[in-house]
Amino acid sequence: MANIFDLFAKIGGKKAPAGPVTHMVVGLGNPGRDYAFTRHNAGFLAVDYLSDRLAVRVEKARFGALVGEAEMAGRHVLLVKPQTYMNASGTAVRQAADYYHVPPENVLVICDDVSFPVGRMRVRAGGSDGGHNGLKSIIAELGSDAFPRLRIGVGEKPHPDCDLADWVLSAFTKEDQKVLFEEFATVEAGIEKILSGDVEGAMQLCNGARSC
Repeated sequence: MANIFDLFAKIGGKKAPAGPVTHMVVGLGNPGRDYAFTRHNAGFLAVDYLSDRLAVRVEKARFGALVGEAEMAGRHVLLVKPQTYMNASGTAVRQAADYYHVPPENVLVICDDVSFPVGRMRVRAGGSDGGHNGLKSIIAELGSDAFPRLRIGVGEKPHPDCDLADWVLSAFTKEDQKVLFEEFATVEAGIEKILSGDVEGAMQLCNGARSC
């Protein structure tokens, strides 16, 4: 399978949409190539997929993140990959949201979920962090848990004694990468629905099954 960075290397720059940023799509992960294909970086990989599909670059360094502007579902969207490491993701998200005056309900977060098999998804309109440190940081920094999130399954721990930190920082197998990448089209469709205000539709599309 081709390296995802090679697949995205030829992305052409596209002029940013007119008007102010109204929404944010934030993919969570850890910066650096050592973490590129680890389970904790499912959010980064999803944003990389979106940047390819939208023909935009997410490479401008601002707010402690890499960002790029795009149009999705008729919205002016800021794509965000925090570079603060997972546990401090909220710092970058808050800075960007404050700068563009984006309310929490317009901040969509994509992150990994160890409760589901690889590629399985869950959309929620808000709620607790569910034990995810990236979500915990964002909730603390925004002062709100009322932001939508799309959680992507990265596989459960292989056995109970496996250290969770070691598991989420382990690399996807080639087989798991293939499954994950095949589901990104559904991730994109779900994001489009959320941005258009149809969270229920995104839930029906994504929740509980792969290849919806």
